[in-house]
Amino acid sequence: MILIAASNSSNCYRSIYASGHAITGGLPLTMSLVKGDSMKIAQISDIHCGHPMFDGELLDHAIEEIIELKPDLVVVAGDLTSEGYAPQFRQAKRFLDRLDGLEMVVIPGNHDLMNVGFLHFRDSFGKSDRVVRIPFNPPGDGNPSKWATIVAINSSKPDLAEGEVGHVKYDWIRKAFEWPDDYRIFVTHHHLVPIPGTGRERNIVWDAGDVLALLSEMEVNLVLSGHKHVPNVWQLGDMLLINSGTASSYRVRGYTRPSYNVLEIDDGTLTVIQKYPGLGEIVAARYKRDERQLTLNPQLAGMFNRGAWTV
Repeated sequence: MILIAASNSSNCYRSIYASGHAITGGLPLTMSLVKGDSMKIAQISDIHCGHPMFDGELLDHAIEEIIELKPDLVVVAGDLTSEGYAPQFRQAKRFLDRLDGLEMVVIPGNHDLMNVGFLHFRDSFGKSDRVVRIPFNPPGDGNPSKWATIVAINSSKPDLAEGEVGHVKYDWIRKAFEWPDDYRIFVTHHHLVPIPGTGRERNIVWDAGDVLALLSEMEVNLVLSGHKHVPNVWQLGDMLLINSGTASSYRVRGYTRPSYNVLEIDDGTLTVIQKYPGLGEIVAARYKRDERQLTLNPQLAGMFNRGAWTV
């Protein structure tokens, strides 16, 4: 999961889009990352408030850890509820409201659109498609020299487990990534590439091939997803596809533990930290951009081995 809490000095540099309308504030174009630029993102998904296997204590730990971390961005990648009912959304909002003051992007998942739940999502969290532009943290007290554009899309359909981005959104996505030198992040609930250990693939995005082609065309750096409750990292060319697990539910596969991700990005390396709420963490993956080298922790496959999990 990725959380972001920008410092006061950077707030004036932030611009946000919703439904295709921009609030830019005369932001400068940016150059490549310079030494010392950094960003932290908390990536959380599939909290499933209202489900019998939901554990509020786990989510309490996750929220407290994120507050202490003070990330630059929090990405909540869908499935906030179990069946999309209003009380479940109210419960999810009470938890997430504790992150007030942190920059946060929230999108719905397939469970949130059950039972006409998209109405309650809109009431609680607003638009389901969003674009946010945030600065990297510069070294010292200097002004930002690098920015990130985050495009978050609702890939869910009412009462369906499958997902779709949809061709009607492709031009909007292209326009959203309008700053050519920005670090580019795409967020969707559904995974675009099958996840190991999740059985026969039935719930992938219907237009996944076209979406991947579009994201490659736009030179997107990161794709953040949830849905399968299994943390995973894939490398596709220069793009990383990072899945978060479930942070507060025991709806897990094999020996997988409830978890969320923290992403640490600097001028040369991206590090994926898998956090086990209230228990510990591991470095799940490290990517060296110049070498295009992804190194994975074998514990990412921990669902198959009871003894592989340690903190």
